Amino acid sequence: MMITAHFSLEELTASEVAARAAIDNTPSPEAVLNLVRLAEGLELVRLALGNRSIHVTSGFRSPKLNQLVGGSKNSIHIQGLAADILCPSFGPPLEVCRAIANSGIGTDQVIHEFGHWCHVAFPPPGRLARHELLTIRTAAAGAELGLRSV
Repeated sequence: MMITAHFSLEELTASEVAARAAIDNTPSPEAVLNLVRLAEGLELVRLALGNRSIHVTSGFRSPKLNQLVGGSKNSIHIQGLAADILCPSFGPPLEVCRAIANSGIGTDQVIHEFGHWCHVAFPPPGRLARHELLTIRTAAAGAELGLRSV
């Protein structure tokens, strides 16, 4: 089911890890509403990246899936408000993160994670965007302020 012109519910909930581990990754009705918000935000991200295709590597995660992949217990992925993305036709993940940060889109977080992908999150309904910019070099080191090379 397409949520927006370029993003489907299936794309935002797909998980190879969940499929291999036989984990049900079906979002709740509340999470589906948040996924609509996420898809609308990703449409803005797509425009900021020159209307290039975005590859979502991780979107919604059930709590069980989130635990299995080592996500934060408070991960916004569980609510359906975050996606890890790549846009190879635009550039490397750090450049994608910087373009989103400079676009004026109301993101809650943009995180350059491990040098391998861009995490983009949107605020829950009724909350203001924090526009938080972070880099995670290693899991042990955790997040540091700003978008940096890894």
